[in-house]
Amino acid sequence: MDGLKKIWRAFFSIPVLLSTVGMACLLVAVGIAGLSLLSPADTSGYPTAMLTVIPGPTSTLYSPTATPTRVPTATSNLLPSPMPGMIGVGSSVQIFGTEGSGLNIREQPGLGTPIRFVALDSEVFEIRDGPQVIDDITWWYLVTPLDEARSGWAASNYLSLVSAQQN
Repeated sequence: MDGLKKIWRAFFSIPVLLSTVGMACLLVAVGIAGLSLLSPADTSGYPTAMLTVIPGPTSTLYSPTATPTRVPTATSNLLPSPMPGMIGVGSSVQIFGTEGSGLNIREQPGLGTPIRFVALDSEVFEIRDGPQVIDDITWWYLVTPLDEARSGWAASNYLSLVSAQQN
């Protein structure tokens, strides 16, 4: 026990405590000097971060100025003509993209309906009915201009609009 007391007295003596405090101050000074050497002296070359605040939308009350009314429109039995450049009833189309195997022309729209005949690439037809979307495919009713018996439903994926100059 006496040996332990002597060791404790030696550690807590004034010279040991003063030297410990002195070493701590020296380490702090060296750390600050080291950090000052690592930090850049001139920060003018670095960009300054800019923050732009964009205000959010504000709610505006809607007050209707007039009550909408339905305007009667004239009805017609004529089918609307297709927009220029679009396939529609009355358009002339040709078969394309079958790589020579031809396009199945069916009795009704849909992949499960009977095939009437096979139309060849570049063969021209007139659209008489449609469109109908069945089996995720748009179908058009085609008729050959020279033979009314040669008609049926075709998938639009293989139809190309024939321009008026080609007619």
